[in-house]
Amino acid sequence: MILYNLFPLLAGPFSRWPEHFTRAAAMNFDWVFVNPIQQLGASRSLYSIADYSRFNPALLDPQSAATPEEQVRQMTGRANAAGLKVMIDLVINHCAIDSPLTREHPDWFVREPDGRIANSACQNNGEKVVWQDLAQFDHRHSCDQEGLYRYCLGVVERLVTIGFNGFRCDAAYQVPRHFWQRLIRDIKGRHPDTCFAAETLGCSADETLETARAGFDYVFNSSKWWNLQDWWLIEQYSLLRETTCSISFPESHDTPRLCEEMHGNIAAIKQRYLFSALFSAGVMMPIGFEYGFRKPLNVIYTTPADWERVSVDLSPYITSVNAIKRDHPVFNEESLTNILPCSNPNILLMWKASTKHKDEALLILNKDTGQHQEFQTDHFRHFVQAGAPLRDVSPEYPLEYIHEPFHYALRPGQGIVLVTSRT
Repeated sequence: MILYNLFPLLAGPFSRWPEHFTRAAAMNFDWVFVNPIQQLGASRSLYSIADYSRFNPALLDPQSAATPEEQVRQMTGRANAAGLKVMIDLVINHCAIDSPLTREHPDWFVREPDGRIANSACQNNGEKVVWQDLAQFDHRHSCDQEGLYRYCLGVVERLVTIGFNGFRCDAAYQVPRHFWQRLIRDIKGRHPDTCFAAETLGCSADETLETARAGFDYVFNSSKWWNLQDWWLIEQYSLLRETTCSISFPESHDTPRLCEEMHGNIAAIKQRYLFSALFSAGVMMPIGFEYGFRKPLNVIYTTPADWERVSVDLSPYITSVNAIKRDHPVFNEESLTNILPCSNPNILLMWKASTKHKDEALLILNKDTGQHQEFQTDHFRHFVQAGAPLRDVSPEYPLEYIHEPFHYALRPGQGIVLVTSRT
């Protein structure tokens, strides 16, 4: 799963999306992920949905004779025509505090001790964050759990029928496992190819594992915050690997733009995308990353006017990285993965081996995004088990022949991608 995140507020009306589909497909993305497109509450946040049966008027073409639902169906059809499946955010942990649902179905919501509807909240670095514009659905203790479930099932069914192939389940860890098990089973019983990905950022590895066991095809991992050194990411990966696949990302709509974080260091941006794409079975990249955009995506205030002047074009590099991922099965699964010791601490040496095929891979990555770093070995058999020759499939500066002993000065942030096959 190679996901291009098309952020609706930056892309504008659905009628403008085909150009983005074309660009994403040309970069070898096979999915496009869109954030919520439904009718919003008073806060105007994309994640504060007031009416799940209606669509955000900011995304509709008022000159079109097509109904809002037909416009959405046309949009998903154009994505499919470009060779892309479409994933959408599924927000059923909460709705807008001013949604008619709070009046029509008061039993569907968590209540505070004083009887008020509880706002949705989460823990961030040990502190409780409360969203005043959100009303928390009570999937655990509602006296009308069946009614709430049937409503959510209907939301998903409708989205499937208008062309959505998958769902990123927002705050999935806050919804009970039994709910997800039933929903995923019911939808896949009717639409077997539907994909469910769980957003579990901010929770522990054990909480993520518990969520994944509900039947999710993917979870989003935390590799974006890895320092290329500590063991926690590999431990998290190993804990989840046999349960489900995961998706990495170099940035998201919830994080600062990587280009801004790295002060425009192109070597650093390339390094993080290469690692994200090859670390786990899936990768996601937000719109504008390919052009080094620096303005953060905002779920309320972003508009098409925030499209930035293009000063850099990383599309060729991203295309090459995605092709490596697409063409080599070892990068399309949660393969056996380990970080190997290296005499140069500024070099990341990551070994991967497929459990479904005979592929092995070695990523030699310069952690230093400012200077060259030396890597050398007398024999690559210290690192890989396969007997077949190694092939360099790196996105830049690939070597036609792998000499042994091997000595190479990696450019700042450069990654060498070597693949082979066990006999």
